[in-house]
Amino acid sequence: MSDRTAVTLLTGFLGAGKTTLLNNLLSDPLGGRIAVIVNEFGEAGLDHDLIESTAEDVILMASGCICCTIRSDLARTLGDLYDRRSRGELAFDRVVIETTGLADPGPVHHTLMLEPEVSRNFRLDGIVTVVDMVLGTVTLDRHAEAQAQVAMADRIVLTKTDLASDGQADILQRRLDQINPRALRIRASMGRVASGCLFDLDQGRSGDSAAAVEWLGMVASPDPLAGLSGFGTASKATALPGFPSTAPHHAQGGSICTASIFIDTPIPAPVFDFWLDMLIGIQGNTILRLKAIIHIEDAQCPFVLHGVQHILEQPVPLKTWPAGDFTSRVVLIARDSSVEQLTAHLEMLRLRPDPSRINYVVDSGPELPFKADI
Repeated sequence: MSDRTAVTLLTGFLGAGKTTLLNNLLSDPLGGRIAVIVNEFGEAGLDHDLIESTAEDVILMASGCICCTIRSDLARTLGDLYDRRSRGELAFDRVVIETTGLADPGPVHHTLMLEPEVSRNFRLDGIVTVVDMVLGTVTLDRHAEAQAQVAMADRIVLTKTDLASDGQADILQRRLDQINPRALRIRASMGRVASGCLFDLDQGRSGDSAAAVEWLGMVASPDPLAGLSGFGTASKATALPGFPSTAPHHAQGGSICTASIFIDTPIPAPVFDFWLDMLIGIQGNTILRLKAIIHIEDAQCPFVLHGVQHILEQPVPLKTWPAGDFTSRVVLIARDSSVEQLTAHLEMLRLRPDPSRINYVVDSGPELPFKADI
């Protein structure tokens, strides 16, 4: 992890204030050396002209919305940045990708996870979503893209706070609670926030137990989670079963909701496999984000599991997890679902195998070795 360059995805709907925030980050001496990739519609990037930085530090992808651009475009751009730094032409410590207001954050995550040349040299540090406090509620009600941006966020930056009334602020906060209650929210003052609030957000992937709990945003108390087939080293990714390897176009559909669960005893591995198959088979590509700390029976330590849309990162072992704590936690955020639906899926993790019914028959397929007692 430490050998790869951190990439921050800066997203948010049209007019939310991404460019103003980015300008302030670039002018912050504590922010370090930042290479910026700006994604714009059209041949002339207007926001690009507003970014106060040298041309060598900013690369403009005038190829439309990132979620409509083939993955290789972004991969080539990141590869070019890496090569230019290796030749001594550029000097930077991290990369910030500013998307268009209509971008789905998922494909950027997919590029960082699935493109071999990219994943070897870069890692996703976090998704930062900018939300306008004055128009944010209306935007979320009208645009599925804005909902997806909030749902996938690790940090939410609230802008135009001086212009929003108390009523507008309260309504927006409740709306954000419905979509992504666990992402830390930061109020920007004239587009200014401390750079430290927006960087080094990938603690869930670090293998540190305390950081993983903070990343998940859940306090241990009785209720989630899971096991996983295919444990391995961190920093690899796989597509969930039943999904294509390419990302969808723009976000579609209506409301987004979240649900979570705690489970205080280790989960049998077959239960998690069964749960994952059922989740994907029924929910399909409505899943926007999956975050979990997983305790599996007979495993030496729990694992962090992280998925964005149809891409699951390889589990990260938490080797420093305190002895005696076997509580698993899982969070689901999905589109076009209800809290009741997501909760019903999560409750399946409480199933336990019935040894008397484990009867795998090669010709006719396995009988489900579970008691449906939830």
